[in-house]
Amino acid sequence: MPRKKPKPDSPHSGKEYEQLINQFLEALLGCDFSGPLSLRPEGMKRRGKGESYELKLTAHQRESLICCIRLKNAIKERLKNTGEGTQTVSFTRKELEHLQAELEFADFAPHPHKKRLLAVYHKVIDVLVSDRVGLLGKEARKPRKSVPKKDGRLFQFKITLVGAKPPIWRRIQVKDCTLDTFHRQIQAAMGWSNSHLYQFEIQGKLYGEPDVLDCGYDNSALFDSRATLLSDVLPARGKRFAFKYHYDFGDDWAHSVVWEGNPDADPETKYPLCVAGERACPPEDCGGVWGYDRFLEAIEDPKDEEHEVMLEWVGGRFDPEEFDPTAATKAMREL
Repeated sequence: MPRKKPKPDSPHSGKEYEQLINQFLEALLGCDFSGPLSLRPEGMKRRGKGESYELKLTAHQRESLICCIRLKNAIKERLKNTGEGTQTVSFTRKELEHLQAELEFADFAPHPHKKRLLAVYHKVIDVLVSDRVGLLGKEARKPRKSVPKKDGRLFQFKITLVGAKPPIWRRIQVKDCTLDTFHRQIQAAMGWSNSHLYQFEIQGKLYGEPDVLDCGYDNSALFDSRATLLSDVLPARGKRFAFKYHYDFGDDWAHSVVWEGNPDADPETKYPLCVAGERACPPEDCGGVWGYDRFLEAIEDPKDEEHEVMLEWVGGRFDPEEFDPTAATKAMREL
């Protein structure tokens, strides 16, 4: 494989993807993360030598890693002997960082290896970022601010997955709550599993969990989503407006959230409520919007080389048009 820097063909491939992650962390932490993702603040401890990092890889992804990426023989044997179908493979921190560096050249891999390797690259970045911020959170915890009193209004939102065509969206109604609770209600309504990091961007301000992303520096750019109510950030009265919700900084699922106002609450109705929506939520860890498009191509074409493994990955069946607002409401209320 040629050893020169790739020119990414998507906004989140290759080195540019890592730069976006570093920019995000710099904005949240107020410190420089221009180096590799393995860097930590001074004094930060790594995981113990016996601990490992796990990646869920399809058989085709493992095949592409073996034939297109420079790996030690021990790692290649581990990939070969994992088993059939989608399996979890363990890596040490050093192995994962080496894999990240090698996958930066994935743009030069031939089809269909290129897309598989880019999907693995996103998984590796997600694991490294999650590990970093998780360790930071253990080292420096800040007490939460007390939550102001809820004002009792009912809020209506339309949440749309950015870049999905045809659109994937939900319309929900929720009582006043913290942004952290609102995050979990979006997860339930959309169909996500709440297994990755998140943030809101509302009127130029970022909201998340500071103690997860705090490394002891001035972190004034990030507001605590667990101590901020919807009524704190939305107008008491006025025109609707949109803000952003990001989930999973590896796959980078961006959502447009439009506040549609304060409808009158029905005394006979329980809330939260999913009023309407269209289309199924993409599978977790499928590689973002671009990876989801490839996933749909594979499951819809029996002759596609990844048809069987993709269907096996999602349990044998996936209908992209399927959505049930009643089931989404039930999931929201079970929180």
